[in-house]
Amino acid sequence: MRFASTLGTVEAAQYPAHWEADVVLSDGGTAHVRPIRPADADRLRSFYGRLSDESIYFRFFGPRPRLSEREITWFTNVDYESRVALIATIGTEMVAVIRYDRIEPGEAEVAFLVEDAHQGRGVASVLLEHLAATAREQGIARFVADVLPANQKMMAVLKQVGYTAQSRFADGVVRMTLDLTPTETAQEVTTAREHRAESRSIERLLSPGSVAVVGAGREPGGVGQTVLRNLLGADFAGPVYPVHREARAVAGVRAYPSVTAIDGEVDLAVLAVPADGVIEVVKECAEKGVRGLIVVSSGFGETGPEGRARQDELARIARAYGLRVVGPNCLGIANTDPAVRLNATLAATLPGLGRVGFFSQSGALGTALLQRVAQRGMGISSFVSAGNRADVSGNDLLQYWEEDPRTDVILLYLESLGNPRKFARLARRISRRKPIVVVKSGGTTQGVPTGHAAPVLGLPDTALSALFEQAGVIRVDDLIQQFDVAQLLAYQPLPAGSRVGLVSNSDAMALLAADACVRVGLEPSPPVNLGARACAEEFGAALTSVIPDVDAVVAIYMPPIPGDGAEVAAELLRASRDCGKPVLATFEGRIGMLDELRVGTVPGRGSIPSYAAPEEAVRALAHVVRHARWLERPAGLPEEIEGVDAGAARDLVLATLGDAPAEIDASQLLAHYGVEVWPSETVESPEEAVEAASRLGWPVVLKAAGPEAAMRAGTVRLGLSGPDGVRDAYADLTRQLEPEAVLAVQRMAPQPAVPTVAGVMDDPAFGAVVSFGLGEITARLLRDEAYRLAPLTREDAAALVRSPRAAPLLLGEYGYPPVAVEALEDLLIRLGRLADDLPEVARLTLDPVLVGESGVIVLGARAVLRSHEGPRPDGGPRRLG
Repeated sequence: MRFASTLGTVEAAQYPAHWEADVVLSDGGTAHVRPIRPADADRLRSFYGRLSDESIYFRFFGPRPRLSEREITWFTNVDYESRVALIATIGTEMVAVIRYDRIEPGEAEVAFLVEDAHQGRGVASVLLEHLAATAREQGIARFVADVLPANQKMMAVLKQVGYTAQSRFADGVVRMTLDLTPTETAQEVTTAREHRAESRSIERLLSPGSVAVVGAGREPGGVGQTVLRNLLGADFAGPVYPVHREARAVAGVRAYPSVTAIDGEVDLAVLAVPADGVIEVVKECAEKGVRGLIVVSSGFGETGPEGRARQDELARIARAYGLRVVGPNCLGIANTDPAVRLNATLAATLPGLGRVGFFSQSGALGTALLQRVAQRGMGISSFVSAGNRADVSGNDLLQYWEEDPRTDVILLYLESLGNPRKFARLARRISRRKPIVVVKSGGTTQGVPTGHAAPVLGLPDTALSALFEQAGVIRVDDLIQQFDVAQLLAYQPLPAGSRVGLVSNSDAMALLAADACVRVGLEPSPPVNLGARACAEEFGAALTSVIPDVDAVVAIYMPPIPGDGAEVAAELLRASRDCGKPVLATFEGRIGMLDELRVGTVPGRGSIPSYAAPEEAVRALAHVVRHARWLERPAGLPEEIEGVDAGAARDLVLATLGDAPAEIDASQLLAHYGVEVWPSETVESPEEAVEAASRLGWPVVLKAAGPEAAMRAGTVRLGLSGPDGVRDAYADLTRQLEPEAVLAVQRMAPQPAVPTVAGVMDDPAFGAVVSFGLGEITARLLRDEAYRLAPLTREDAAALVRSPRAAPLLLGEYGYPPVAVEALEDLLIRLGRLADDLPEVARLTLDPVLVGESGVIVLGARAVLRSHEGPRPDGGPRRLG
C-alpha cells in the first residue's frame, strides 16, 4: 500500500457539487453517494468494524483486523483528482466505499468495499458508475482492478459493467480492466439497472404488507382519520396501525403512541401531522425501518421559501435513510389489485379494478378525477397523487407501469416536468408498448415554484407538444379528453388506418360525426342511417356490413323516446366482438362503457366506450389514429455521421469559454461537425467592401452584420456585380443603419432557393433542443417553428423538416420546385449531434440556410457559449430527480 510522505489535511479541498447524488438501489431503497472527506474518519472506523473477515480478506488480500490511524488518514484525505473516493451512506452510516488511485496518466486502479449487510443491493454497481464519471472528468480512460480468484462476487460486478479479465498468475490474482469510453452497451446496462431499481421502489410503495397512519385523530372528518377509514373501507389486505399520542383506539382500531411503538413491521406510513412535525416523524419511521412515506400534510413548497426549505429537508432525510416519499401536499396512493386492496388516499370514491394507471400531480384535483373515472366505469390498476413531488415523480411511475402486467394504459396529469429529458427517454420507449396520455397544464409549477421542476423557459408551448410527439405521447387539452381517449385505448384495439364507418339512427348526428371526422383528419365513409325506429338486429347487421371496409366504426344510438337500449347494446357488442377494429358509440348520450363481459366492476376487453356526443367520440378516435401511425414508424437510433471531430470542437469550446457568456467563431465550430458556412467578410469602408468582393468572387451581397440589424427588413443588397454597385450599396446601407453600421460582404448564393432558419439551444428545462422554420418574413412573424430534442434520429429530422405549417414550400407544392430535403435533414442531424455533445453551447443560430435543388448553403451563423457545470439532467450516472 502506498502512502503520501506528507499527509496533511485536504478538508478545504473542493469537489464538483454534481459528484453528490441520491440514488435508488436494486431493491428499491435509496442511498446517498458523495466524495469522502477527512471528517469521515470515525464513520470509516465504524464501517470497517462491521465488515466480515472474508470481506476484509478479499479487499486487502489478507487479514487486517483494524485500520491504523495512518491508514484512516490516508483513506479519508484525497485530492479529488488523482485520488478520489466515493462513499454510499444510509442515514448517518457509511455502507460502502469505492476509490481510484491514478497509476498512469490515463489509467487508475480501482477497489471497493460494501458492508456485508448491504451486499446484493446494487450498491457497488451504482458506485462504479459514479466513480467512472468522475474519472472521465479527470482524464482517466481506463480502470484496472486486481481481484482474488475466489472473490466471485466482485468479479461478477465488474463483468456486468463491461470489465474484461486478464490473468496475472505471477501475483496470484486476476487483473481486470475497463475502458471508460461510454458505449451503447454500457448505457443499456445502466438504463436497465435504473429501470429495475426505480420500478422496484414504486412497487414497494404500492404493494405494502402493512400501513401506519400517523396523525389519525379521533374526530371524524380529520385528514388522518379519513385516510384510515378509507384504508379500512377498501379492506386492505394487511394490518393497519393508527398512530396517536394519546388515544387507545381510532375508528375502532388499536392505536399506538408512536411509530416505533408498533409491535409489527411497517412497510408504508401515511403522515397527516402538521408540517412542522413531519421531520421528527420521518426520523421515527427511519428508526422503525419503514420503507415508504405518503405525506398528505400541507405547508411545504406550495407556501413559499420557508415551506420550500422544509420540503427539501424532508426529501434529504427520507432519501438518506432509504425511504421513498409521495408528496407532500398530496391526495395519496391506491392499488386496486385484489391481493392488496390499498386506498391510502383522502378520496372516499375509488374506481374499481381496471387496466389504467393514473398519476396526478395535483392533490386537490385528484378526488374529482377519481370520481369521474369511477362514474365512467373505466376502472384503474393504481393511482398516485404526487402533490409537490419532493421525491416520487411521474418518471418513477412510468418505470413501474412499464412492467406492471395489470396496466395497459398510462394517464398523467402534469403541471410541470421535473426532468424532461428523462421523461422523453422513458416515454419514447414505453409508448411502443403502452400508450401514455398526458394533460399538461401551464408552463410553471403549481402555485409558486417548488424547486423540483423548472418551468419551460425561452420556448413556446409548441415545443412541449413537439417533445410529446417525438416521444409518442398522446397530449390532450383537458381531463375530459384524457378519459375519452383512455377508455378507447384500454378496451378496444388500435385502428390500422383513418377510414371511419358511421352507423346511426339519427341523420343529423351522423352528419355531425362526419363533419367532425373531416376536421380532425379522418376519412368518413357515407353514413349508414337506419332511421329513428331501428331495432337491435338492424344495428347489428349494419355494423357487420360496414366493418370490413373501414378501420374503425362510430355507432350512434339516440332513440327519440328513451327506453331500454339493452338489446341494442348487446347486439353492438356481439357484432363487434373479435372484429379486430375499434368500435365506439354515442349511446343514449351516456358516458362510460357498454359491457357484457364484466366480472364484478372490471370492464372486459372489447367493451365499447360510449361518449356524450359523436364529436367527442371522433376526437378521441383521432388521437388514437395518430398514435397508431406513430407506432408504425421505425424507432430509429441516432446514427453515426461522417466528418465529425467532437474532440476538436470541445477543445475549441473550452479554449473560448470564460465566466460570462461569450460568442464563439460559429464557422469554425460548425466545421468540426461537417457544416460549412458560406464565407463572408466584415468591412468598414466602401473600398474594403470592393476588395472583399474581389476576393470572394462576383456577384456579391452586402448586408447588415449586427445581430439586431440583420433581422430588419431591407438590410440586404443582392446581386452586386461590380465595384460601383458595391460602393452605392455601402453608402445606402450606412445611411439606413446610422449611427452604428456594421456591414459584411458575401458571395451571392445560387438561386432559386428557399430560405430557412435552424438552430440549437440548451434550455434550462428541456436540455438540448433543435429548432427549424422557414425564413420568410411571414413565417418568422407567426413563429412558425418546430422543435425536437437532441440528438436526432433520421426519423426525427424528417419530422422536424415537415412540421412547420409552411413546410409544403420545401416539398414542391404551390408552384415551388422541390428542394434537397435530405441534405437539410442531414444538416439538422449534425446540429443535434453538436448540441448533445456540447452543453456549453447556449445558443447556435444558422440564419439563413438556403435550401436549393442540389443542397443547402449556410449563409450566416452565430453561437453563444456559457459555462455548464456537471452533467445534464439526464446525463451521467444514475441519480434521483
